[in-house]
Amino acid sequence: MKNGFFRGHGLGNDYLVMDPKELSFTLTPGAIEAICNRHWGLGSDGILAAVPSRKADFGLRIFNPDGSEAEKSGNGLRIFARYLHATGKTRKRHFTVETKGGLVTIDLHLDRRGDASAVTVDMGRATFAPSALPCTLPVEELIGQPIDAAGRSLTFTGVSVGNPHCVLFKETGTSWSREDLLSLGPALEHHAIFPKRTNVQLAVPTGAKELTILIWERGAGETQASGSSSCAAASAAVRLGLVKSPVTVRMPGGMLTIEVSPDFNLTMKGPVAEVARGSLSPSFVRSLKEVPHLARRRARLVE
Repeated sequence: MKNGFFRGHGLGNDYLVMDPKELSFTLTPGAIEAICNRHWGLGSDGILAAVPSRKADFGLRIFNPDGSEAEKSGNGLRIFARYLHATGKTRKRHFTVETKGGLVTIDLHLDRRGDASAVTVDMGRATFAPSALPCTLPVEELIGQPIDAAGRSLTFTGVSVGNPHCVLFKETGTSWSREDLLSLGPALEHHAIFPKRTNVQLAVPTGAKELTILIWERGAGETQASGSSSCAAASAAVRLGLVKSPVTVRMPGGMLTIEVSPDFNLTMKGPVAEVARGSLSPSFVRSLKEVPHLARRRARLVE
């Protein structure tokens, strides 16, 4: 389908899958902003672009709704896996995908209708080294480090799971509010110690093997769920001795199960749903070509 798209979501975190070879326009940052805009475009938490790979069965580039590029997305990978199976790009139940955040292994779980309604992803190994995020703090590991943001003195644990994360914990029995997220999320995402920005998780241990998190995604803002954020929060909590693996991570959109091995290799399992398939209208495509930064200007008007 020319200028076609596949829409799916993982626990409310929604992405559009597109194949650049089937598009009559280029996925420039401006075009991505326009398509992902929830008032002026299709609306999405990002775009998943299918690309060739020499290292894996499939290649994937992940774009945030602000036009920037992400290294890895757990929910995005599950949606991409469902797209590949649902559209006949593969009949394998086990395959590999190359992302900018590294090579991942995918296992599909088919339901009684034959749909890949759940997916397991080997997300690779978590690391707490500052160079991996990157982070400019001169420490060996980003474990329990002080940080000031939004007028508050806080403690964070930095972790990379192929993309950067800043995890803040509160004690069991307490909670973070949405107001906390809306205040701390952007302040930490753009904090000076994270030169390439960062994702943010506000976490609370709620059981021996359970966490609750709120999520602020780099380039997207508040999201209902995130696979890589779940992996980051789970690995940080295990590293700090707050929980044990496997970790059930609860988010506003639902929950994921994260296995954290002794060497901090991460395996994520969770549901995924297909929502729609379609194509962009010719007039909308013309607007993408004629006004590449349309969404940015409209966003300013909305603000």
